[in-house]
Amino acid sequence: MDRQTTSEFWNDYITSLSASYTTIPANYEAWYFCNNEESANHLARLVYEGTKQATASLVWSYEAEGSPIPSIGDHSVITLWDGTPVCIIKTTNIMVLPFDQVPDSFAYEEGEGDRSLRYWREVHTHFFTEECKAIGREPSPNMPVVCESFKVVFRAKTFPIS
Repeated sequence: MDRQTTSEFWNDYITSLSASYTTIPANYEAWYFCNNEESANHLARLVYEGTKQATASLVWSYEAEGSPIPSIGDHSVITLWDGTPVCIIKTTNIMVLPFDQVPDSFAYEEGEGDRSLRYWREVHTHFFTEECKAIGREPSPNMPVVCESFKVVFRAKTFPIS
């Protein structure tokens, strides 16, 4: 069976909304988590299952790309590394905080590892250090982090990989 494209997946979501007379979102972005296949697919599964309800990114990365930071109400199609769509999320909250001020509650909401702030800081220190290298910045405890909370509003009938 051919995999569904993100636009076909989005259209299925819009069709589901039309039936309930809900406000229909105008647009979306499609993306995967992290910078490697194993992590991207693992985190997509955590979102699909409802464990991961937040994500963090560097303000500096958005600035380097010339992209706006996410906004409440934004929709995203979350994909596997290969582009297969697994679910659609809607941004419910945005906080921009210095790295060293991200709270325990946010680390738990991110749903990764043991969900502790210690684990969150360890993993994100490594990830953000790599991002900083790529954009020519020095990581620091006060680097600005976008803390984005979201909810799943649509999901594939089954998760596409075992």
